[in-house]
Amino acid sequence: MSGFDLTLLEHDNLGSTIYQTLCGALMKGAFKPNDRLRIRDLAERLGTSVTPVRDAILRLVQDQALVLRSPRDIRVPMLTRAAYLEIRDIRVSLEGMAAARAAGKATPAQIAALESLLARNEEAMAAGNTALATELNQIFHFTLAEIADMPMLGDILRRLWLQMGPLIADVYGGAGRTMIDHHYPLMDAIRRHDGPAAAIAIQADILLASGPILERIDAEIPAPAPAPAALVS
Repeated sequence: MSGFDLTLLEHDNLGSTIYQTLCGALMKGAFKPNDRLRIRDLAERLGTSVTPVRDAILRLVQDQALVLRSPRDIRVPMLTRAAYLEIRDIRVSLEGMAAARAAGKATPAQIAALESLLARNEEAMAAGNTALATELNQIFHFTLAEIADMPMLGDILRRLWLQMGPLIADVYGGAGRTMIDHHYPLMDAIRRHDGPAAAIAIQADILLASGPILERIDAEIPAPAPAPAALVS
């Protein structure tokens, strides 16, 4: 659960605060597919009782971000190939739109903020800090939607990243440059305020990253059992 701060929370609106904290952890990749969440452990780390944690967990189950196998077995699910491909195609469309609009609206300060995120991501990757690199990648993508001034799109992206954040985190370190290289032509397009080029760059980024992600999903699928050996008479 590295990658986010589980400090004592204020008691006001505690259930919602815990829910948002766990949402952030999932989106930033603090959990990985198949990780098991224990309500009592989370409650102790959050400094609260089990009831608001249980309520937050149930909300995340409804969001399809967690799977409740039994009251004692709560897991981060591994996306199916079909579910991931659907999310990927939605992202290609919506994040392409956001990147195009962001390129047209970005101020020098906003461009500098994106450049800073990219530079910090490079530093985190060079240091082998996959958790931080994954978090910075998520922030980079969300910042584009903020610059585009598309809050409804931001809400949709949050729901999508809630489901795929753990999977992206699981492959980020091993995927190397695949996860970041297309951020550079994207930044070039944004500096030129070239919306179509920005859309193409972010779409290429998403499609290229899908390669190692699909490999990870396919590796989770068990191989078919061998056919029983024929009896020798």
